[in-house]
Amino acid sequence: MKAKLIFIGKEDAETLQPAIMGYVTKIKFYIPFETDAIPYLKNTKLSVEEQKKQEGLLFLKKIDTSDFVVLLDEHGKELSSIDLSQFMQQQMIRGTKRVVFLIGGPYGFSDEVYQRANYQIALSRMTFPHILTRLIFAEQLYRAMTIWKGEPYHHS
Repeated sequence: MKAKLIFIGKEDAETLQPAIMGYVTKIKFYIPFETDAIPYLKNTKLSVEEQKKQEGLLFLKKIDTSDFVVLLDEHGKELSSIDLSQFMQQQMIRGTKRVVFLIGGPYGFSDEVYQRANYQIALSRMTFPHILTRLIFAEQLYRAMTIWKGEPYHHS
């Protein structure tokens, strides 16, 4: 199984980017994993709904029909680290070829993206900056993989 994180934003040398890439490298030890940035829409005077719709079209272009799509959304199901590990194991057992995680733009996801999603996970009920969301998610996915393998990173 492969995993991918697609997000609105940019991959650059921000303060947290080295930490994110550290976890991305560690995740790749367990499963093929990649990230993909969709650039922020620039110079737009779109309504919130139109911006979400435009961003949604960009997301949908990057998703294959066979992908299991998981939205990282504040209204999703809150999982423990062990739950996330079990979720990933279930996807492997089901024969899912690729799990794609999405981090939406500043206003969330379009209705079309919600309709395409197979599942929603909340990292927290709090709102985080995109760069911090990417770091938290990368660490949690790495933690989930170490739990799955029975390694000592996670302490219960």
